[in-house]
Amino acid sequence: MAPGGVKVIRRNGKVTGFDQSKIAIALTKAFLAVEGGQAAASARVRETVQALTAQVVAALTRHLSGGGTVHIEDIQDQVELALMRAGEHKVARSYVIYRAARASERAAEAAKSEAQLPAGPAINVKFDDGSLHALDVARIQRVVTEAADGLTGISVEEVVSSALRDLYDGIPEAELSQAVTLAARARIEKEPNYTYVSARLLMDGLRHEALKFLRMSETRPTFEEMKAIYPDYFREYIHRAIELELLDPKLALFDLDTLGKALLADRDAKFDYLGLQTLYDRYFIHSNKTRFELPQAFFMRVAMGLAMNEIDRETRAIEFYTLLSSFDFMSSTPTLFNSGTPRPQLSSCYLTQVPDDLHGIFGAIHDNAMLSKFAGGLGNDWTPVRGMGGWIKGTNGKSNGVVPFLKVANDTCVAVNQGGKRKGALCAYLETWHRDIEEFLELRKNTGDDRRRTHDMNTANWVPDLFMKRVMEDGPWTLFSPDETPDLHELVGEAFEKKYVEYEKLAEEGRLKNTKRIQALGLWRKMLSMLFETGHPWITFKDPCNLRSPQQHVGVVHSSNLCTEITLNTKANQEIAVCNLGSVNLPAHITAEGKLDKAKLERTITTAMRMLDNVIEYNYYSVPTARNSNLRHRPVGLGVMGFNDALYKLRLPYESDRAISFADYSMEAISYYALKASADLAIERGAYSSFKGSLWDQGILPIDSIRLVAEARGDRYLQQDTQASGAFDWDSLRTQIKTSGIRNSNTMAIAPTATIANITGVSQSIEPTYQNLYVKSNLSGEFTVVNEYLVNDLKALDLWDEVMAHDLKYYDGSVQKIDRVPEELKAIYKCAFEIDPKRLVDAGSRRQKWIDQAQSLNLYMAQPSGKKLDELYKHAWLSGLKTTYYLRTMGATHTEKTTITDTRLNKVGNATTSGTAAKAVAAPVPVDTTDYSATDVGSAKVCSILDPDCEACQ
Repeated sequence: MAPGGVKVIRRNGKVTGFDQSKIAIALTKAFLAVEGGQAAASARVRETVQALTAQVVAALTRHLSGGGTVHIEDIQDQVELALMRAGEHKVARSYVIYRAARASERAAEAAKSEAQLPAGPAINVKFDDGSLHALDVARIQRVVTEAADGLTGISVEEVVSSALRDLYDGIPEAELSQAVTLAARARIEKEPNYTYVSARLLMDGLRHEALKFLRMSETRPTFEEMKAIYPDYFREYIHRAIELELLDPKLALFDLDTLGKALLADRDAKFDYLGLQTLYDRYFIHSNKTRFELPQAFFMRVAMGLAMNEIDRETRAIEFYTLLSSFDFMSSTPTLFNSGTPRPQLSSCYLTQVPDDLHGIFGAIHDNAMLSKFAGGLGNDWTPVRGMGGWIKGTNGKSNGVVPFLKVANDTCVAVNQGGKRKGALCAYLETWHRDIEEFLELRKNTGDDRRRTHDMNTANWVPDLFMKRVMEDGPWTLFSPDETPDLHELVGEAFEKKYVEYEKLAEEGRLKNTKRIQALGLWRKMLSMLFETGHPWITFKDPCNLRSPQQHVGVVHSSNLCTEITLNTKANQEIAVCNLGSVNLPAHITAEGKLDKAKLERTITTAMRMLDNVIEYNYYSVPTARNSNLRHRPVGLGVMGFNDALYKLRLPYESDRAISFADYSMEAISYYALKASADLAIERGAYSSFKGSLWDQGILPIDSIRLVAEARGDRYLQQDTQASGAFDWDSLRTQIKTSGIRNSNTMAIAPTATIANITGVSQSIEPTYQNLYVKSNLSGEFTVVNEYLVNDLKALDLWDEVMAHDLKYYDGSVQKIDRVPEELKAIYKCAFEIDPKRLVDAGSRRQKWIDQAQSLNLYMAQPSGKKLDELYKHAWLSGLKTTYYLRTMGATHTEKTTITDTRLNKVGNATTSGTAAKAVAAPVPVDTTDYSATDVGSAKVCSILDPDCEACQ
């Protein structure tokens, strides 16, 4: 049903209520015109009309939940599109012809009577105070003209005339602003620059909302007029937010006049529509849903929080603000949410270990709830909990294993939804030798006992190297319960292998009771089968995470985090690992000549590392063990985003050798400058307290620690490049770190960056482009996304036109089947599912050698088979990756178009918007687990790539 308050503007300007039954009638008449009288009685037609009506209503009213208007022409456009998407081409053609005929009739009638018609009624606008004022067309023209400033391909007249068409007498002021914004937004897919126009028009409404709340202006200042108002607004905003207990009173101690004058109002024009709408919906400070925080105040508020403990607070706040507002670097979502607020929980990730006792288990679940409440993503290590059938001394009974507790953790995660800003998010890890591993693999299945299913949280395998060796050699594998083998989880490399073999002998002798012998290859096949069918558990590798950990002298990495990029030590009841994230905008550091701007990159990273280090003291810790751990080790995670955009600027196809070399070189640069910045901070502030004995203390940097994995595995099982470019003085940096220490135990991790990449308008993380034209869904709604680089290249060749836009839609955003597109562009603009997934691993391997933590590496496979999955994940292990993330698969029958309006358009396959891969897949088509001879699977699998409920996309 349409939301209440939605009205329809007729062609004569009259406004009527929205009646979806009229849409159903129009659709039925269209079928009758083609199929005759029997169509009305057809069950197929009735069901089709019902479904199409729902699609049309959803498309028209998706952004009108609070009321608004739609034009009759827009309704008919959506009916036409719905018929086309449903494959009802004859009916659609008849409908188009009918519309054209009626339009001609109306034009003829208008021409006859034009001389006799009186002037149309004047349009009045209802202001917020209820008063009526004549529509100020000149202001609309001025605002749209300002919004189009500096942009090509924009027709101000077209936007204004389209907006005026949708107005009616007595239209509320807020609806007027929305109508102008939507008029521009509707044109994004034809001209990407309209996304910036839409954002700037959206800003017009945001300025009015904020200034009205602060009682600062009775008028609506334009973009240019706001420049003079920003400093005074900023001062009022800070004081009012403190008064409402939304910001920390300490912010009032800053020199607000100095900070206000430092605001760069022009940077409000940098946003695209998706970025600004996302900030408005989820990040800006609000009171009773009224947002009164504008973009530059938002960035300064974050910067002030991060500079709170600096000696020269104003200077540092301006430095941090300037970096954030430039989009050259962006802090993580929790930092943006909470910096400067009364509870500044700024950390992104928490890793916990669950102990093997009832108090400890529920204590860990309580910690999950408290950490999740303030926007932390969680990774839980469940391996210490005894397996099913394990003896319980206190009751002389048998354990039900890990799974029932995982169900409780899952439901807690759902219940604590981070204040409505985003859903609670958790990933549970289990080591591959655990007695319950087989049931753990099935947690996300749709079938079976639902009490032993976790449909909402993520799961991941924690895989030791010995298991992979047994898989390669088709050897046996023994499952143990950790209450009988408590030290296995604490051991890695040769020590783990030696102890594991000892336990196998004890099991053979009957001295261990709760064990099971299986074939390693059989378990591996089931792991891949479940990964394909449900998207989980992800595959992460225990030994490289530990053998390359700088902190192996003080503890063990027992799991990764929510998104598989954090690899920090944990210890039950003592240490909850915490990581603070932020990402460098890589394309912002590519020069016009197509080179990496190393000088700018060094400046960006030097400031960014200081900001990340500042989080540690300033951070609010809802759990004491998290605070203790963070202050002791001081880990941070500097990452990168916009990698594919950087390749576009360099004119490099993603799977080319040169692109993989760039992944290597750019990550070496980031690694060098991050370590140098942390080492310089150590000179200024002191090394982190557990530095002595670390790999850093021994002069072993990330590039050096690869040999530790090679020594443990043997060269046969490691194929990772260890070359450096020669462009950086690594020897001097090693000497400095050994001599003066380093400020942070860990410095780098590549996170998914989905939302902050949206804010800055670049491609996510290290991801290949999903599609060159699609509609993106997230918690802020649906947004047309067009690859600007592709469009600009096509414009330069005079190939961008309405036909090309249509072809991109038809081919799901792919250019590979469009004959007019040159082969060079086809290579550069391959989409994610058109790239060899092994090349994604190759690029990841090159990055991994420079990173002291890990990376969120999604893998894409268009037509998966058991053999392909087997080869891909073995290649990932052999290439030295520490972790992998989502497996995105798409079957051969995938045909959905990017313009479908029922939210299926962005789904990888038959996904729903449930937010869980277990619910988001079609009925499973099993991977062939006998000979890996399967070819095309035939139907799409795994969760939506852009599911609005999926934490990876937030």
